[in-house]
Amino acid sequence: MTPDVPMFRAADRNKDAILPVLRDALPSHGTVLEIASGGGQHISHFADALPNFDWQPSERDSELVEYLNRLPGKNVLPALQIDVSQTGWQKSVTSDPVAVISANMIHIAPWEACAGLLEGSAALLPTGGLVYFYGPFIVEGAYSSDGNEAFDRSLRAQNAAWGLRDLEQVCDAALKVGLDLDQTIDMPVNNLSVVFRRQDT
Repeated sequence: MTPDVPMFRAADRNKDAILPVLRDALPSHGTVLEIASGGGQHISHFADALPNFDWQPSERDSELVEYLNRLPGKNVLPALQIDVSQTGWQKSVTSDPVAVISANMIHIAPWEACAGLLEGSAALLPTGGLVYFYGPFIVEGAYSSDGNEAFDRSLRAQNAAWGLRDLEQVCDAALKVGLDLDQTIDMPVNNLSVVFRRQDT
């Protein structure tokens, strides 16, 4: 049974909205690494729907890694313990992913996690490889809804290092490590899909 944690329940609500975006953005096959797989709803759903990919879950917490390793699915690889805020995390990935995806993580983590995810992904991915974020963002200095503003305040009250990320800051950090913004897509409930591509080196 999936751990009963609010952000894991959110994964059940948004997995169907994310799937067509990934289906359109991903290449024809390869390995997809998910950062912060949580309760595994995304990875299980995507693995069933897109069987031409191998899906690599990961989590920072060892207990969640153990939980993820019990997930069924012939194209779900063993889970990795990864903390993207730690320099060099990508060295623990032995596969050659064509994409790195992360949903609803970078605002519930310090900025170092977002920056580290981008830097490590740029080192891992081939030219044209994809980095995908899903979640709420601040765009051009503004919240997209009162609900997102209230959510941001609640996150910062829990932990001063958390909070909605400024999309322009994320794009700047991505560009510095060789990732170009490919597209942003409006999603339900004032969220965004944000797709970066690895530049030709």
